[in-house]
Amino acid sequence: MYILGVTTIITRKIEVGGLTKSQLIQKLKRNPILVNEYGERLLTDEKFTTSDTKYNLQTVELTVGSLGFSDGATTAQIFRKARELGLSLCPLELGPYLRLEYLDQPEGDAGNSVERKQAPSGSITIASEILSEDDDFPKGFYLRRTNGELWLRGYCADHLHVWNPDDHMIFCQTKI
Repeated sequence: MYILGVTTIITRKIEVGGLTKSQLIQKLKRNPILVNEYGERLLTDEKFTTSDTKYNLQTVELTVGSLGFSDGATTAQIFRKARELGLSLCPLELGPYLRLEYLDQPEGDAGNSVERKQAPSGSITIASEILSEDDDFPKGFYLRRTNGELWLRGYCADHLHVWNPDDHMIFCQTKI
């Protein structure tokens, strides 16, 4: 795949499904994967569902800048451009499965990006359907490794939030 001058993107084949919501949460705890309050809200919300059947997804990790947004872009702009390139949003349940699979994520900067309202350095946001338009409800998951600990974190961002060009996002290519 060639996206706007970027020849190297990261693809992963991830097996998703086959666990109930409570089994998935227990597996995160056993591994040990840390989950922030927003992540817990997503995992326990009735709209977060898991598939009884296992299936494979081909994911594509790229930066906002590689989608052609050298000055950053809003979530809607990013999602629209990804669709134009044949990428799709990920099922929300991909977040915990990808976190369980991607254990060698490089260490990110431990600086506090929350105050800056930006994605933390080294984090990877999973592009997925938004469950609620409420600005105070988490919009999705991101993966982070900081101080040697693996995190599955939820995040909040309103429709005006501008992602930085170097922010990493994951989309799905195809079900395989």
